[in-house]
Amino acid sequence: MKTLRVGMVGCGFMGKAHSNAWYKVNRFFEPGATAEMTAVCDQIESVAKEVAGKWGWKSYETDWQTLVKRDDIDIIDVATPNISHAEIAIGAAEAGKHVICEKPLAMNLAEAKSMTVAVQKAGVTNMVSYCYRRVPAVRLARRIVEEGRLGRIFHVRAQYLQDWIIDPEFPLIWRLKKEVAGSGAHGDLNAHIIDMARFITGDEISEVVGHAETFIKERPVGEMTGGLSAGGDAGGEKGEVTVDDAVIFLARFHGGAIGTFEATRFAQGRKNAIQIEINGEKGSLLFSFERMNELQFLSAEDPPHLQGFRNILVTEPGEHAYIDAWWPPGHIIGYEHTFINQANDFIVAITNGQVASPDFADSTRTQAVLDAVLESSDQRAWVSVPAA
Repeated sequence: MKTLRVGMVGCGFMGKAHSNAWYKVNRFFEPGATAEMTAVCDQIESVAKEVAGKWGWKSYETDWQTLVKRDDIDIIDVATPNISHAEIAIGAAEAGKHVICEKPLAMNLAEAKSMTVAVQKAGVTNMVSYCYRRVPAVRLARRIVEEGRLGRIFHVRAQYLQDWIIDPEFPLIWRLKKEVAGSGAHGDLNAHIIDMARFITGDEISEVVGHAETFIKERPVGEMTGGLSAGGDAGGEKGEVTVDDAVIFLARFHGGAIGTFEATRFAQGRKNAIQIEINGEKGSLLFSFERMNELQFLSAEDPPHLQGFRNILVTEPGEHAYIDAWWPPGHIIGYEHTFINQANDFIVAITNGQVASPDFADSTRTQAVLDAVLESSDQRAWVSVPAA
């Protein structure tokens, strides 16, 4: 069996999720090639060495440019802060490596377009890590729409709610700096639900009007310490928060549906609450990540005395996406499995010469929506989403 040798850049929260995926993908799936964890990269040598030892990476580097030039690397996995996505992904493509990149794809639309041009010119397989596409219940939602069970779609209603920076003493980490992150909750959270809405409906957003809000303007200087936690001196130097804390927007879809989207890191009590509801002429569906193995579906074509939302447990092998690789019916999967499912899909695409989903071109359309919303917030007006 062919071996695909992986080099990963970034050893933070996403680096952990991706390491786990590369470690386990061939233990559950048979994607046509074996993923070898060849090298991991971080600017801090002690971090790179520790992650390599913990997760089974065969070697480590401290310079991504050295990593992408290595002859024993086939795939570059970009799991770094947003500011470096374009530089690393373009460098990897020019070196002839297949590229998988964390979301959002880029800092802005112009960067996303340049990244798309680079991978297309190089002819390398490319994917963006919108992991929630790999939830079996989300795949079922897409199938229901494709089968016409909702009919004409009227409403898309999506939320992504967190609460981890409500404390004004939470440190000023990279995710709160525009020059590093590009945006705040918008690019981090709205990106996911925009992608999810596009994926499930098969439709594109044509026009938006939005509002961005920053509730806490200054914070103590600090750094990420793992996951969504951080450390800093509450009584020390403070710096300006230059990204949004929350963004809400309305959307019009090309197919005629209207949408509402909300992303915030200030929803007290909500840790990672993603929800999307789609209403159509023939039915509705509802997905909540807090119950990620379930999908609620209503068919208006049922007899009146049987109408109501049914709760579908999406764990049936042979019927629901990815479940064949996992457990018997009713044995649920979790967040980490989305990355393993994703690794499998990427290897399959490389092995079979297929277009990965979502690739850079697809994700550039999500980036176009993100940019249009922020432009709308600045202009306080409806803005057309540019072609991507």
